[in-house]
Amino acid sequence: MSRVAKLERKTKETSVFAEINLDGTGQYNITTGIGFFDHMLEQLSKHSLIDITIKAEGDLHIDAHHTAEDVGITLGQVIKEAVGDKRGIRRYGHFDLVMDEARTSCSLDLSNRPYLKWDVNFSVDKLGDMDTELFQEFFHALAGNAGITLHVSQLAGTNNHHIIEASFKAFAKALRMALEIDPRAENTLPSTKGAL
Repeated sequence: MSRVAKLERKTKETSVFAEINLDGTGQYNITTGIGFFDHMLEQLSKHSLIDITIKAEGDLHIDAHHTAEDVGITLGQVIKEAVGDKRGIRRYGHFDLVMDEARTSCSLDLSNRPYLKWDVNFSVDKLGDMDTELFQEFFHALAGNAGITLHVSQLAGTNNHHIIEASFKAFAKALRMALEIDPRAENTLPSTKGAL
């Protein structure tokens, strides 16, 4: 079973190309024009073992909002396409991750019922060239378009770089867990409803 997908999304504000392989090795080729965002997306690829290519061009002369949101939309859509009917996946994932003084918990369900519970706080407005409020926008767009129920909770942390990096890594590890094929239920849909 090949779990790969690619998509190009163009609007008047952005142009985003995304390609993924859910059963990869964590290889990435990411360029959004926002250095810190690229760094976080690279962490997502590396720690989820999803091969990710993202090429984004946006109206960064205004700000990074449209680019961050549209990357989330596009990445969410390719995840949803690549995972297919969800037969055989574990469906649920959870990871509690520490990075120095920061600790983040991420729990998710590939339920096709999109929801984001974001409980992450920053003491600065920007990290690199990216407004910290845009991380919530990214995850909201990704969860909405991938059909993920996603809870991200900051449990500790004072360094803003560590806080958001722990959040991306926890999400990556939880997503990897949820997407894995369960060897005891390879041909089974993980729901009593008969559909997800």
